[in-house]
Amino acid sequence: MDKDNKEYTLQDSGALGSVQIADDVVAIIAGLAATEVDGVSAMAGNITNELMSKVGYKSLTKGVRTDIEDGKVKAELALTMDYGYNIPDTCAKVQDKVKTTIENMTGLEVTDVNIRVAGVDMRKD
Repeated sequence: MDKDNKEYTLQDSGALGSVQIADDVVAIIAGLAATEVDGVSAMAGNITNELMSKVGYKSLTKGVRTDIEDGKVKAELALTMDYGYNIPDTCAKVQDKVKTTIENMTGLEVTDVNIRVAGVDMRKD
């Protein structure tokens, strides 16, 4: 799901300069928001939350694809669920959390949050 990093201009205030955001940053926001939902074990192909701080940002975008066009974001996430959670309910929570987080942090409008459940984590912690 890797692609070339693009930037989107959030605002151009003229005198003070512009604010730009890389699409990888939006992908990181989406991935981190998804893993905060109970029942989500990890992003598919990603590492656990405990190790996230020790690796580069490229690892944080695995399992996430974002497309930004005309100030609108479409996000696709592949995730691993914890065993025992209701998949439709958990995915609805992930969609809401990702949408809300991206919109609050960037000001961009989120039009789609598509989820693909790539696996179920059977470990009992």
